[in-house]
This record gives sequence, C-alpha cells and structure tokens, in this order.
Amino acid sequence: MTSSFVPLGDRPPFLLRRLGGHVGMRFKALLAPLGIEPRHFGPLRFLHAEPGSTQQQVGEALGIHRNVMVGVIDDLERAGLVERRRHPADRRAYALYPLPPATPLLAAAERVMQSLEDELLAPLDAAERDLFRDALRRISNASGVPATLLPGLADGSGAPGC
Repeated sequence: MTSSFVPLGDRPPFLLRRLGGHVGMRFKALLAPLGIEPRHFGPLRFLHAEPGSTQQQVGEALGIHRNVMVGVIDDLERAGLVERRRHPADRRAYALYPLPPATPLLAAAERVMQSLEDELLAPLDAAERDLFRDALRRISNASGVPATLLPGLADGSGAPGC
C-alpha cells in the first residue's frame, strides 16, 4: 500500500453510494404499508400541486422516462389514486388528476419522508442540516444530475427513486 491509500469510508463516492442504497431501501420499506413505492411519491406530489398535468409534463418535470411514466401512472390509476382524462386541448394526451384517496395518502407519505429525513440527519444540528442539503444540491447539479430527477426513472431502467 502507498501513502496515498484512503480508506473507503473516507471516500465520498463510496459513502454516497452506500448511504443512497440504505436510504432508498428504508424509504421503500416505510412506504410499503401505504401501498406505494418510492417511484410513486414524486408523481403523486407533483400532481397534487399541478392537477391536470399531462403524463409528459410530469415525466419531464421529474426526469422520468416516458415508458416508465406510463407504468407509474398505471400503478396509481389501479390503486385508485389518479385518474386519466382526455386533455381538453389535445385529444392525444391525457390529463392526470389525483383522486380523493390520494390526499391523505400523500400526507402520510410526506410524514414518512420527514421522519426518514429526521432519522438520517439526526447527528446534525439545524445549521449543519442546511449546509448538508446545500452541498448535496450543488454536487448533484454540478454532476449533471439535477436534484429534481429521480434516479433510474430518467433513463428508463425503472430503478426505484424517491
């Protein structure tokens, strides 16, 4: 070994990968009792804020590949959380609307997200949490992976994302 050897536990790429895997699995486990997966959270949240958006608009805003987006909306529709309606201005497109059961479910999912965030960031004080969030956003954006994009959903692989 050389003097430039750095333990893996001191390497940000290694730590981020390990932590990302842990957080993804934890989020999935915490959402499971609600009957949704991490890949459903972003679109549900978006549609709550922007009802009537098209699948394309949701997909573009969240970086979800169009082929994956169809499956995500199919899941949400089967679960009775989202309704597709013909778009009033474009007969080829569907406008998406959250159904009444989506509102309490989304509120519960937001509580899950908050509890996971609190659990994850417990070792940090409020100022450190702000610095951590800012650093993650800057690194993410500089790496060409904007924080709004959901990993695995943007490239069509369907890997779970938040």
